[in-house]
Amino acid sequence: MATYFVQNFGCRATQADGAAIERQLLDRGLARAADSGEAEVVILNTCTVTASADQDVRSAIRRIHRKNPDTKILVTGCYAQRAPAELSAMPGVSLVVGNSHKHEVADRAVPLTRVGGFVPLAQIGSAAESNVIIGDVFAHTELLAAPVFDGQYSGELTRPNLKVQDGCNNRCSFCIIPYVRGRSRSLALEQVISETNSLVALGYREIVLSGINLGRWGRDLTTRTNFATMLRAILKHTAIEKLRISSVEPMDWTNDLIELIATSPRIAKHAHVPLQSGSDRILRAMHRKYRPWHYTDRIERIRAAMPDAAIGADVMVGFPGETDDEFEQTRALIDGLPFTYLHVFTYSSRAGTASAEMPSQVPVQVARERNRILRELAARKKGAFMQSFVGRDVDGITLTHSEGKRTEALTDNYLRLFVTGSLSPNELVCVRVEGRESDALVGSCRQ
Repeated sequence: MATYFVQNFGCRATQADGAAIERQLLDRGLARAADSGEAEVVILNTCTVTASADQDVRSAIRRIHRKNPDTKILVTGCYAQRAPAELSAMPGVSLVVGNSHKHEVADRAVPLTRVGGFVPLAQIGSAAESNVIIGDVFAHTELLAAPVFDGQYSGELTRPNLKVQDGCNNRCSFCIIPYVRGRSRSLALEQVISETNSLVALGYREIVLSGINLGRWGRDLTTRTNFATMLRAILKHTAIEKLRISSVEPMDWTNDLIELIATSPRIAKHAHVPLQSGSDRILRAMHRKYRPWHYTDRIERIRAAMPDAAIGADVMVGFPGETDDEFEQTRALIDGLPFTYLHVFTYSSRAGTASAEMPSQVPVQVARERNRILRELAARKKGAFMQSFVGRDVDGITLTHSEGKRTEALTDNYLRLFVTGSLSPNELVCVRVEGRESDALVGSCRQ
């Protein structure tokens, strides 16, 4: 039996794409190898949001080729769509398939294995005498949809991630993603319900809804609808016990959405709201569609409706022209808002974006220092949030099977938790928090 290995880089949407590719490969009779060194064909499903993401992919290609020169490497995803020639020129790369043709990856991969008889690349469809298959991503209408699981290949399956939206119609000046993933596309509501019911039938109790611009779900469908409507339909037509929502842009946190999440015991109290900057001028230069006061209003409404919710944000430092004063505006805004965690990024110039041509690029060392300051601020906020739950009861879901004295879990409001005793994964638990150890709470199940 021919073997494959899929390695995913980047966001939850990329992981979901990789899961869909794996499902297709299994349907075609291939078997998953234990690691890339044992596979006939390795599929690298890439990210290109930063220069370091690109470097990770190139390093993986070199490592795989060095370990086993006979392995056929197929590169797909966002980096493949952005710079196919750069990747195809690397030793060991047999085929590059852009996001425009990602739905064909399994069919393109099979001929690279002994099942397909190692068909010469010149005979593989539109690749004709080339090892690049790429097209107009804005004409792309396919949306790969398959659940991806934590612990998918260890037998410990919890919290499947279901991608219900792809692409983005925004044009943030720093972001290459719309140009490599195309326009916003939504999974039809009946498919969302069907996938969710399938997961419930398999025994899963919490699922995570994800997308590139998740809050825009439904705006492109023939019958225009919205994200809150989808959530209500899932609650009505499925028996899923817990829904968790990944990142939603500030302008999509409507009062209706906030109220729905706050009042439903079946939706995790967790809001991830990208910020990027607390400076009005920088937000305008980024082409973001909100101002600091709009953002502040949304966060304050979320906290008022959900006093114990996890509230997180993406923040960028070192955007071109960001002054010390503008960075201080960001720091002060964050300091004054009830965040429980942050994802802090240092600006990375991406060729093809508007910001790449902007003057006054911030020195690397300055940007790194700003990154450090925000990470330390985030750590203090997270620590205080965690400490506030000592002596209280929290709900959570167990993540892994434990034969030892403690079992790892995740709380409803996105905190790591160790529960006394050996529990199976995928159990919903109520835990009395007895203390805190570094970045985790510890406690015992309530009887």
